[in-house]
Amino acid sequence: MILILIKALPRLYLSKQILRNQQQQWGECYKCWEYQKWLNSCVHVAASSCFSSSYTSMNINKVLVADAVDQACVDLLKNNLIDVDCKYKLSKEQLIQEIQNYDGLIVRSDTKVTAEVIEAAKNLKVIGRAGAGVDNIDVDAATKKNIVVLNTPGGNAISACELTCTLITSLARNVVPAAASLREGRWDRKLYAGHEIHGKVLGIVGLGRIGREVAIRLQAWGMKTVGYDPIVSAEDAAKFNVEFLELEKIWPIADYITLHTPLIPETRNMINKKVFNQAKKGLRIVNVARGGIIDEAALLEALENGQCGGAALDVYEQEPPTNPTTLKLIQHPKVVATPHLGASTSEAQIRVAVEVAEQFVALSGKNPKYTNAPGVINPNVLNAKK
Repeated sequence: MILILIKALPRLYLSKQILRNQQQQWGECYKCWEYQKWLNSCVHVAASSCFSSSYTSMNINKVLVADAVDQACVDLLKNNLIDVDCKYKLSKEQLIQEIQNYDGLIVRSDTKVTAEVIEAAKNLKVIGRAGAGVDNIDVDAATKKNIVVLNTPGGNAISACELTCTLITSLARNVVPAAASLREGRWDRKLYAGHEIHGKVLGIVGLGRIGREVAIRLQAWGMKTVGYDPIVSAEDAAKFNVEFLELEKIWPIADYITLHTPLIPETRNMINKKVFNQAKKGLRIVNVARGGIIDEAALLEALENGQCGGAALDVYEQEPPTNPTTLKLIQHPKVVATPHLGASTSEAQIRVAVEVAEQFVALSGKNPKYTNAPGVINPNVLNAKK
């Protein structure tokens, strides 16, 4: 049962439609009894749909792949009698025209599946995201049209975790500026002296798959791990040696903070000027999750005044970045900046491609070997099809 709930939690965390509707009703009262009762019922529904094959099979015969995915995705779909067309870099207007002819749509992060696109999709039954975040898909609009939205939250967990750990150690030892200095012919050993991460406090915001993998690895390096997640209990966090703390108690004690949450209204600009002012002076922060979780203007100010000792950013409010504030951050000497590499490994790309295809086949009922759709974001739609 514990394993079932763990698989269900990231999907609940990511569900904009569920969280937004209920948080509008209850505001910020995450601890109130009614909210917890509702949340527990959602966990039950999500967990049951996670492994249930009792839903009615969907007629998924033709799928549009709108972003480049590994060939393994296309091969698996075709081998299970699902026709596939790959059409990349479609404009919004082109996608609206094309989508009318398909039962399924597979995207990564580039294609924006807006309400207008969904409205035009006369036959669409399922939208699959080959990756974790679904902020490029209007889940509300899809749910209203009884379209299943699914992702592959576990597919890139190891890759995102490993990049996070790499960035933390890079910040600690000033690896990037030191390497650049040496290439320019300087020998600045004293200038780029760093510090050990052993014994330092790591604050993990978001204790899903990636957050837990980060905790396990950096505990082995001797870091003390504390963390917060609105749908993980202190007892569950303790099982992987993370001390559960409320956010306001994490900020003043953390030497490093790493973010592993979705971008939803409740997490946008979560790391802001107020947080930096509450944080331990010299805090270093890592974001391999989603751009927009950190207020970039507040981060730049904190770097300039020394409240933040360094930042490692893999994601940005706008991608590719053109905003002047973002560009200043990328050029800042205390910032390690990478171009959204979190899932950019060959292993992760194959994994998410296979996982999204397997779920499409499971929902189609075309092959009894595939019966699970663990990445469904809006399980209420799936349950309605039983």
